[in-house]
Amino acid sequence: MADWGPIFVSVLLFALLSPGLLFQIPGGARCVNFCCFQTSGAAILVHTLLYFALICLFTFAIRVHIWLG
Repeated sequence: MADWGPIFVSVLLFALLSPGLLFQIPGGARCVNFCCFQTSGAAILVHTLLYFALICLFTFAIRVHIWLG
């Protein structure tokens, strides 16, 4: 049996935290822009830090496990 939990969490967070897809922090004119489909270097850095923090939270602190097989 393989533990697919971290893989599913990583793929889901990567899709949801892509800058400009659902939201962008920092936005162009506002602090947060929604569904703008644009990005900047600062937004990439902020979303990368959010992604890293959430991956660490779900993988090490909450220990999400999905067993398939």
